[in-house]
Amino acid sequence: MKIALGNALLLTVSLSLATVAIANQARVSNIAMLGLSEWDEHSFKGNTDYRATQLDGTPVIHAISNGTASGLYKKIRVDLNETPYLNWQWQLEKGLQELDEESKAGDDYSARVYVIREGGLLPWRTKAINYVWSSRELAGSVWSNAFTDRSQMIAVRSASDVAGMMYREKRNVRADFKQLFGEAVRYVDVVAIMTDTDNSGLQASAYYGELYFTQ
Repeated sequence: MKIALGNALLLTVSLSLATVAIANQARVSNIAMLGLSEWDEHSFKGNTDYRATQLDGTPVIHAISNGTASGLYKKIRVDLNETPYLNWQWQLEKGLQELDEESKAGDDYSARVYVIREGGLLPWRTKAINYVWSSRELAGSVWSNAFTDRSQMIAVRSASDVAGMMYREKRNVRADFKQLFGEAVRYVDVVAIMTDTDNSGLQASAYYGELYFTQ
């Protein structure tokens, strides 16, 4: 993104730092019952088109980006000691051509899910993990966001994965924070999804299923 801190961290800077009650359930989204009403949207450049729909009977959020960049986010404080695993489903409808994702010009993703630990009154302590569908890197690759090393990228899926197929993911967020930042993080404060193509000017489309944390 053409912004100083990178999308994941600028999103948190724009949010209120008010204390959020610890979630008494592991569910992040409830697309089937609530659609998009439980999400807020933050725009970086234009608005990605997000719509609640169904795909083969599964409740999903359909995202279409045409040179735009906005994300859906939910402030929800999750205790990673209780529920460290983030679960979700996603599917590409239209992926991106190969981009240099380690450069600012190539910081676009057809699909990403990210979690943020806010820094409160110490914004430099804010850290984010982006689980991305990479157009270039191999699955399992890790690199720093092009704008800040306080946001780390993990390629969960790559260009070799099949568009049009729904994949189910499960990541140990607590372990990932420890590996990437060398810190034992107990709580995360924000979960977000984003399909963005503002740097490349290309079009991408993806589906996101329900997101939830488990033990």
